[in-house]
Amino acid sequence: MNTTINLPSDGDRSGRDLGAEELELVRQVLETGTLFSPKGKYVARLEREFAARYNMAHAHACSSGSAAVHCAIAAINPNPGDEIITTSITDMGALTAILYQGAIPVFCDVDPDSYNVTAQTIEPRITPRTKAIIVTHLFGVPCEMDAIMELSRSRGIPVIEDCAQAFDATYKGKFVGTMGKIACYSFQQGKHMTTGEGGMVTTNDADLARRMFLFINKAWGYGDKNPDHYFLAPNYRISEIIGAVALAQFAKLSGVVTRRRASAAKFTEKISGIPGITPQKRPADSNPVFWRYCVNIDESKTGVGLTEIAARMKAAGIFTAPRYIGKPAFECQIFRDKVTFGNSSWPYTDASRTGLPPVDYDRKNFPGSIKALSQVLVIPWNEFYTDEHVEYIADRLHASVGAEVAQ
Repeated sequence: MNTTINLPSDGDRSGRDLGAEELELVRQVLETGTLFSPKGKYVARLEREFAARYNMAHAHACSSGSAAVHCAIAAINPNPGDEIITTSITDMGALTAILYQGAIPVFCDVDPDSYNVTAQTIEPRITPRTKAIIVTHLFGVPCEMDAIMELSRSRGIPVIEDCAQAFDATYKGKFVGTMGKIACYSFQQGKHMTTGEGGMVTTNDADLARRMFLFINKAWGYGDKNPDHYFLAPNYRISEIIGAVALAQFAKLSGVVTRRRASAAKFTEKISGIPGITPQKRPADSNPVFWRYCVNIDESKTGVGLTEIAARMKAAGIFTAPRYIGKPAFECQIFRDKVTFGNSSWPYTDASRTGLPPVDYDRKNFPGSIKALSQVLVIPWNEFYTDEHVEYIADRLHASVGAEVAQ
């Protein structure tokens, strides 16, 4: 097959289901003249419907997935110099909030074939200063939550689930986001539902919910008898217009997930048997949602390097991401050189950490992360992929390693 096919892209209209439903709800909002969400009804409705879908007691909308993580950490309320354990393979937006709240990111290793943290990689990173554990369900594949939650309970450390890429993913029959203390979601352009930017936090804990609500609203006690600004907090609200778009998108979420799963299943069958190529490992009794479709490339068996495979796919119009983020997060300058507030390097230099050993960001202690990034090829995935698109991508992957096309 030599003809290049244009694939639907989540960066534009071809791969985003935005239309009459969103326009109608936005029209309704504009006709009310109320765009300020604390005085409106559309964001409140979104929060109720979101909480109900995942059987959670509380849901609060915010301005981005990064803001959602920030709200979660603020609710946990670390002291300066406390530690938050997180993954070494994630977006920066899920990491800087740790520093903004005066805590220190402690990275843990990942399983090299699933790219996810595990109880076994988390436990060695726990110290007396550990305030929370962030668990990221990367690419829409759930983490092994049973063991992680057992560890959490045994140590009394809350888990924050980052579900930005994992709407509706399930682990042993449970939605991800319903097992930890707090869950965080993103409505960014490329997510399963989108408002361009936006996010959500959920919890069953009334005290944590209250603190997240306040944090989103400059810590102003809307509805209180004698409201005040109770603590340091930003403005992370969304407008009624964003809430209206999110409501329409949320109604389409089940269809998006169903179509992604169906096309991914066909792709899995098409690429089975290619020497040196295996799909991202997933837990038994889990159901991923394929934010992206990832494969591990064993160059000793493919005979073709990861970079060359990606280049061949790109030539066919398939814009894969070899190695995903290129390097583990702890090697980014912000962490490597502790570039935080002015020239202070705070909170790494907080007085409470006097006498403690430096935080470990040495790559030799992260073999799983290094291996994962050396072998992962991230393939774009979309709910508008047809059988023709799936076959085209599979054919091009076969051809990129010189394998015969599966029939």
